[in-house]
Amino acid sequence: LRWLGAMMFRLRRRKPDFDTRKEFLQTIWYESRRAGLDVSLVMGLVQVESGFRKYAVSPVGARGYMQVMPFWTGVIGDHDRSKLFHMQTNLRYGCAILRMYLDMERGDLYLALGRYNGSRGRAEYPNAVRAAWRQWEFR
Repeated sequence: LRWLGAMMFRLRRRKPDFDTRKEFLQTIWYESRRAGLDVSLVMGLVQVESGFRKYAVSPVGARGYMQVMPFWTGVIGDHDRSKLFHMQTNLRYGCAILRMYLDMERGDLYLALGRYNGSRGRAEYPNAVRAAWRQWEFR
C-alpha cells in the first residue's frame, strides 16, 4: 500500500485520472511480480518505451505500454493483435518477453534489454531504461 501511494503521487502527471492510474499501477505490480521482475525496472521500461501511453505505436509497429511487437500475439497469445492495446495483456506479454530474454542472457540485464528493444550491442537503450528505473525505485 505504501508503494501504491508513492507511485500514485509520482505518476499523477502522466496519468491524471485517479482510477486509471490506480488500475495501471496495480496491474504493473501484479504482472511484474508474476514474471519475477522488479516493478521499478518495468516502470522504467514503460517510461522509455511508450511514455506511459496505452495506445503508443512505434515506427516499426510495436504497440502499447511495453511496445510489444504484433508477432508475439502468435507466439504467446491467440493471434489477436488488438489485445496489445489492452493494458493487462500488454503488460503481461511485455513482462513475459523481458523475463524470457533475461533467462536467455543468464540474468545480464544489459543484453536482455538490448534483445527486448532490438538494439543489442548498443548502450543507449539499456542506459535509458536503467536511468528511468532509478526514478521509479521505491525508498
